[in-house]
Amino acid sequence: MTQRARLTWHGDAVLRGTREGAVRGLRLAAEHILERARARVPIEEGTLERSGVASVDEASLTAGVSFDQPYAVRQHEELGYRHDGGRTAKYLEGPMAEEAATVAEIIAAQVRRSLRG
Repeated sequence: MTQRARLTWHGDAVLRGTREGAVRGLRLAAEHILERARARVPIEEGTLERSGVASVDEASLTAGVSFDQPYAVRQHEELGYRHDGGRTAKYLEGPMAEEAATVAEIIAAQVRRSLRG
């Protein structure tokens, strides 16, 4: 008994869909990290917390999370500063390390989703 199958490769569509899934995953992953970082960022008036943004460079498939205040880096790096409960230095670095597996899963899920349909 012989069985035959005809396969058609839709490479461009697959690659386009995969890239779109990756961009969507990067955006969701960056928002996830931003949410976690905002929960830890030192807070006095909330200005630093509100300055946080998540961004995606679709051309290079990279994502970033940043806080745009002149003192953001100092607050992040200065381990000797006192902060309110739950607020810490390394407010961005901590969530990045702790949420690495979750970030990978968020991106992978969006790529898989793009391949399904």
